Amino acid sequence: MAEIVVAGAGIVGLATARELTTRGHRVTVLEKEPEIARHQTGRNSGVIHSGLYYAPGSLKATLGTAGAASMRDFAREHGIPVDICGKLVVATRPEQLAALSRLHDRGRANGVPVCRVDPDEARELEPYVSCVAGLRVESTGIVDYSRVCRTLDSLITAGGGQVLTGEEIVAVDTRGDGVIVTTRSGEHRAERFVNCAGLQSDRLARLAGLEPDVRIVPFRGEYFELKPAYEHLVTGLIYPVPDPTLPFLGVHLTTMINGGVHAGPNAVLALAREGYSWTTVKPADVADYLRWPGSWRLGRRYWKTGLGEIRRSLSPARFLASLRELVPALPDDSLVPAPAGVRAQALRRDGTMVDDFAYVRAPRQIHVLNAPSPAATASLEIGRVIADEVDRL
Repeated sequence: MAEIVVAGAGIVGLATARELTTRGHRVTVLEKEPEIARHQTGRNSGVIHSGLYYAPGSLKATLGTAGAASMRDFAREHGIPVDICGKLVVATRPEQLAALSRLHDRGRANGVPVCRVDPDEARELEPYVSCVAGLRVESTGIVDYSRVCRTLDSLITAGGGQVLTGEEIVAVDTRGDGVIVTTRSGEHRAERFVNCAGLQSDRLARLAGLEPDVRIVPFRGEYFELKPAYEHLVTGLIYPVPDPTLPFLGVHLTTMINGGVHAGPNAVLALAREGYSWTTVKPADVADYLRWPGSWRLGRRYWKTGLGEIRRSLSPARFLASLRELVPALPDDSLVPAPAGVRAQALRRDGTMVDDFAYVRAPRQIHVLNAPSPAATASLEIGRVIADEVDRL
């Protein structure tokens, strides 16, 4: 049996490790935080995406669509609450209709069960929604991804592996007969190494001797929740038509598997890799992306969009105004702050954001360098793909 070290105990790292254990490998997962699912996995809205948005033939499309089914089945098999409630994507202005139509065609090309609805049909699903047209997506659902991760942890252990927390990796050295992964507490010798470190993935790749052609740029997504008195205004999931030039879905409203309604997120450049507020600033993290030429090119291209996101971040009234485009009945006092998340977005030198899942190979190593949404949805499928790659090393 091969011994494999996996870096990162978010949902992608745990799903990969679980898949490897089912294939007979002895796996050790190293997580720098004191608990699993501390960052992207534990700070999202819990949506099981359908595969609607992604370019046909891309990994996001194929793995996301398959992942919607496999995550649903996994949750049911292991007694994790899951609700395939469907969602509504709405055009609130006539000029969005062409984009909505393209989204419909893309969903159909990806095998997503999507149908057009008129305003009356939309209000049958969401009585308080405002739109000129919409799409109903039946396969979208909600689940608790932190609980999924705890289940994966247990399965890894039951399969003979181990998940070690509080183990920050400080060195990765590849030698002829294997890989030595050094943490602050000691060394771990392995035949192969898999990097699923999310927000730190490009740094870990450089630590392992690679020079990836991307940098991770952190975008904070800020959330609110509806006060309980106003939760009746949203019965499921309501999304706007997204900007096709950006890999973000826009501010939306989602019911949560454990109750309540999430509102958000926006997308602002964070001042730290794990910068969940404006007051969290790490100069080394800021310097890292400012030294990357792609950051300046991205800024020149989207400075107006970025300024609008900052204004919305600093003004709850602007945030509420965005939500009122979807549900006009939301009153002034309907929102309360909720924990933010940070998206690890890979950025190329030319300033383009990597739109698809991306990983690179090296001798005895696999590095997952871009796994943003819908990575949680697709995590079991991503784990199978990465395990296939590991078996080929």
